[in-house]
Amino acid sequence: MKNLKYFLPVLFATVLVTSCTKVIDLKLGNDTGKLVIEANITNINGPQSITLSQNVPFTSTNVYPPVSGATVTVSDDKGNTYPFTETQSGTYSIKHLQAIFGSTYTMKVTTGGKTYTAVSTMPQPVILDSISSKTDDFSKKSDVRNITVHLQDPAGVPNQYRFVLYDNGVQIKAVFAFDDEFTDGRYLNFDLLQNETDIHPGDMVTVEMQCIDRPVYTYWFTLSQQLRNGPGGGVTPSNPPTNITPATLGYFSAHTTQRITLLVK
Repeated sequence: MKNLKYFLPVLFATVLVTSCTKVIDLKLGNDTGKLVIEANITNINGPQSITLSQNVPFTSTNVYPPVSGATVTVSDDKGNTYPFTETQSGTYSIKHLQAIFGSTYTMKVTTGGKTYTAVSTMPQPVILDSISSKTDDFSKKSDVRNITVHLQDPAGVPNQYRFVLYDNGVQIKAVFAFDDEFTDGRYLNFDLLQNETDIHPGDMVTVEMQCIDRPVYTYWFTLSQQLRNGPGGGVTPSNPPTNITPATLGYFSAHTTQRITLLVK
């Protein structure tokens, strides 16, 4: 999951508009050196990785110094502990781990004399039925397409979803997070609206659907509101709420995952 590295510089910008007729004064945050944790474990049996890095000032390039020498573990509610080994600078991995839906997992990271913890419960999986493409009504180009995902939301169960969109193998940086607060039990059609990349007929598009718990959904939904995914715009940037204690940048997510690929027409 590389989304976070693209987004962090934006999160420290504060925009102050003194008057509609005066110059906009950009107060760009220069906070640097804060720990960034990107941690995901899934229901797919195989390697799992957690990355540690440091944030950089808004004015810097997207090069994030890795954090080495940390102790990283994940434990489950059955009493099992899984040590993650540093396989390359700032990346901590385990060769085989398959998270189980309904189970609660605790991540522990010790670095720089501090210990950071986070808890995530893997939700029940929901099946992604299909994905489709259609003409982008907001584009002046007739050959630009939007992607729609289709799924049946289970009734009587709170569900939260995150979608990751790839165009010709390249991840689109926009964030897509939805819940079923007003659509419980319905057949859902989510449009993955974004203004970063034009998707054309002949492109190979892949959508990954993640079923995520509520704290992780809050993180991604807040981030999506700040990054102006669609034509409606966003809100003033700030740090999204994390499920990590003590609070730092990033998140820990235990989620189910599945992918569908489509040749765009």
